[in-house]
Amino acid sequence: MQTQAVLLTGPKALEVRNVGLTAPGPQDIVVEIAHSGISTGTEKLFWSGDMPPFPGMGYPLVPGYEAMGEVVEAGADTGYRVGETVFVPGSNCFDGAFGLFGGAARRLVAQPGRVTRIDRGFGAEGALLALAATARHAMAGQGKAVPDLIIGHGTLGRLLARLTIAAGAPAPTVWELSPSRMTGANGYEVMHPDADPRRDYASIYDASGAPDMLNTLVGRLARGGEIVLAGFYTAPLSFAFPPAFMKEARLRVTAEWTSGDLTATRALVESGALSLAGLITHEAFSTDATRAYETAFTDPDCLKMILNWKDAS
Repeated sequence: MQTQAVLLTGPKALEVRNVGLTAPGPQDIVVEIAHSGISTGTEKLFWSGDMPPFPGMGYPLVPGYEAMGEVVEAGADTGYRVGETVFVPGSNCFDGAFGLFGGAARRLVAQPGRVTRIDRGFGAEGALLALAATARHAMAGQGKAVPDLIIGHGTLGRLLARLTIAAGAPAPTVWELSPSRMTGANGYEVMHPDADPRRDYASIYDASGAPDMLNTLVGRLARGGEIVLAGFYTAPLSFAFPPAFMKEARLRVTAEWTSGDLTATRALVESGALSLAGLITHEAFSTDATRAYETAFTDPDCLKMILNWKDAS
């Protein structure tokens, strides 16, 4: 069995070509992918060659961990049926290519525990479920406070703001440097940091991934406040100790979502409490993936690029 897939053969060396798939067994399902998303965080680092050493990393690599599609084969032991719509956070099912993420392909072989049923009406927005679950993971759980300041009005920053409002908390402030990204807020304010006089934020979430923000953020904390590092940072992080000492600042690092986050996020979307609308700004056919990836990583107006596998020739 073969499928078309996006293949990174090295830094900035990307193509779409046929790759082999492992044969599905009775505990596997086969999913025909309709749409997959391009991550401007970890995927960009693999594309640029800036990703630090990471377990399972290597080239050639099939990227992508945001995909949705239809079950076209279902093993007897899976509990799934042909025709069901599912979200797939990637798969390691390729012959001769690393599948550290492995979602950017026309067809995937996956285990039931790795997929989540979703409503067909999600459409391409169904591919955003993992990013929304990542935002939810940063906020939900014992001892975690929702943000009252969010750094960055990209896709993750917008999801953090929407989840804060969905939780019934006061609307957060969002900082953004790019004028083109200051639009699209609904129920909260987006501003340049220089326009914000506040220095008493209890919970600051950084969704920018900028490694040089910590000193600025410490200066904006209330005493005993927390900074949540929700981005991915390739450079070492550092900060001046005396201001952090005076504020008794706390730092928290948040990682990827869990299956519980995915289930809870799907329920929020299906109930209407969380909207994924307006986050997809660009779409391209999978056959034009080379251009699409470059646009996703270099165009500041691109919040989220989606690859369309279903309608590509």
